Amino acid sequence: MPVLDHIGIAVDSIDEQLGFYEALGLAAEGFEEVDEQGVRVAFLPVGDSRLELLEATGPSSPIARHLERRGAGLHHICLRVDDIRKAMDSLRVKGYQLLSEEPQQGAHGCLVCFVHPKSSGGVLLELSQKME
Repeated sequence: MPVLDHIGIAVDSIDEQLGFYEALGLAAEGFEEVDEQGVRVAFLPVGDSRLELLEATGPSSPIARHLERRGAGLHHICLRVDDIRKAMDSLRVKGYQLLSEEPQQGAHGCLVCFVHPKSSGGVLLELSQKME
């Protein structure tokens, strides 16, 4: 059964945005750069899931393109699955559109795949599998 892993929020600057979340009592538990995605991520635990602040590390980053088109704000919702390939196959055979044929490397050493918003009610949905 999938569970909510995190909500990704695109920001112009993690350092500038952190103050808002700290004022709510949240604290960054860590930072990571995912070179393959061109993104710097800050992780803020909220209960059993996290908010992830996403900052582009270059102009070709998907986050840079998102910020250019839509501005800062909600980027995606991530569901953690036990078997990402099985979840991808299940969606694919039912005609849902994925943004990649194979899982990609994501933050925390996870495998990830994004589902096209046209298939998920207008929301960019990420599937994530922890690699242990």
